[in-house]
Amino acid sequence: MTQLKTPYYKQNRLKQLRAFCHAAQCGSITEAAETLFLSQPSVTLQIQALEREMEITVFERRGPKIRLTPEGEVLYQLASPLIEGIDRLQESFHAHMGDLQHGELNIAAGESTILYVLPDVTKHFANEYPGISIKLHNVTGRDGLSMVRADQVDFAVGSMLDTQDDIRYEPIVTYYPALITSNDHILAERPSVTLEDIAQHGLILPPRHLSTWRSVELVFNQHNLSFSVSLEAGGWEVIKKYVAMNMGISIVTDVCLTGSDNLSAKPLGKYFPTRSYGIVSRRGKFLSPAAVRYIDMLREFYADRDPSEISICANCNKK
Repeated sequence: MTQLKTPYYKQNRLKQLRAFCHAAQCGSITEAAETLFLSQPSVTLQIQALEREMEITVFERRGPKIRLTPEGEVLYQLASPLIEGIDRLQESFHAHMGDLQHGELNIAAGESTILYVLPDVTKHFANEYPGISIKLHNVTGRDGLSMVRADQVDFAVGSMLDTQDDIRYEPIVTYYPALITSNDHILAERPSVTLEDIAQHGLILPPRHLSTWRSVELVFNQHNLSFSVSLEAGGWEVIKKYVAMNMGISIVTDVCLTGSDNLSAKPLGKYFPTRSYGIVSRRGKFLSPAAVRYIDMLREFYADRDPSEISICANCNKK
């Protein structure tokens, strides 16, 4: 009896789909090849073989960049979960058997999120699952989104102002806007402050391209007021340091206030919106068991928190 052999092309289908999915995520054949530790011609040949065998075109090529065709988009939505599931099969198997002691967890987050939102949960997770290697990638929101889209991280944690079709955002915790000044600043003596009061003093703000600057500009414009910036500096810790030195005042999200800062803080919820921090992930992404467990722990931690503990400035005019 003649034994039927599996067609050769089907034996290579996994390699073809893996090359295709990584190219779709990176938007570049070259970057996909680097991610897969293959040569660029090898990745190109695998994708071309996939197109030929399925009789479709998966990419529109525009110079060095590529873009999914409608057919490619459908194939990517079908193939991506399969490739992720296969690549994480060993990790998922051990997790299913109750073993979460092996694997790697990659999280993208900005500096303020890493400093103020994640420490307690990360420490608890590391203590409970010491075999899971945790990597916190300190990146801007824009770079974090790029890493999420390219599957270079399991997920990101941060604040999203704009929703996007390919991204899922789940708010976890809310923080409140606050004015911070040095303890001997003239505004520190007042029980409350107005935008007119703030406009009389130089502000210390993060760089212009970040959301804080845009938010301040929008609110002042809505009230027909102008503001001046005495210092532009990145990072809440840097801003708090220079505010404490009386080089200016600042408008921050009270996620950065620890309660032991040598500053006066007053709520500004009357003028500025609250800001949520949460999980940012690619729609349709297969999350590893370690990622699922970390996210669950993050939800549990903030669900159990007293809102007064989360919002330092919600009910205070402290000096």
